[in-house]
Amino acid sequence: MSNMASTNNTVHQITLGGKRFSKSVDGERIGAVDSPMNVIIVNAAKLARTYYKDEYDPNSPSAPTCWSPDTQVPSVDVPTSQKQSARCMDCQQNIKGSSDGGGRACRFSQRLAILLEGQMDTVYQIRIPATSIFGNAKDGNMGMQAYAKYLHKHKTPSIAVVTQMRFDDKTDSPKLFFKAVRALEEQELQIALKQKSSHAASIAALQTVAIPREDAINKSPFTAVDGFEYNKGED
Repeated sequence: MSNMASTNNTVHQITLGGKRFSKSVDGERIGAVDSPMNVIIVNAAKLARTYYKDEYDPNSPSAPTCWSPDTQVPSVDVPTSQKQSARCMDCQQNIKGSSDGGGRACRFSQRLAILLEGQMDTVYQIRIPATSIFGNAKDGNMGMQAYAKYLHKHKTPSIAVVTQMRFDDKTDSPKLFFKAVRALEEQELQIALKQKSSHAASIAALQTVAIPREDAINKSPFTAVDGFEYNKGED
């Protein structure tokens, strides 16, 4: 395995679209990977909300109109002219029916910092939508919340296992299922632990579209379950 990635503000991303995972560096697409994809989750942000005035295109990511890193209030980085409300709970974009599909126009999402199995030198950021977070496990298919609870029940941190991410073939919208494939070997675990405390992993898990402040990137919101659980089982 190669050396650890350099500690700079370059962001490597995995985006979802067309039932394929796409790799990009600072927004520039560099390749695609078919589903399923095996990864190691090394860091996770808390749930966030994101609102796009225009339809979001995962193949051409752009900054959202308004967003919240804690699902409570808009980020301080949102331009005043773009803020939809002072509080998320009062926002018209948080009302069922505000989106064309009948749900909420402002949607839940979560960012993870992941490593690819066999390529643990690079930390990738992936943003998973609400459809991949909520819902009960069914026929062995688990969204992120159910998967985190499954690992917690078995006293297994996500960083200690290879997690398989695959698309739900029964829906056209990007929806992922997660499952544990195997435990990491000792050498892999040591690399994963070093990557978890890296600058890149902290940046990848931040729920922001702006350059993070230095005091923010030194804080890790990830624990075995924190960042995954949420009481509202709806979009």
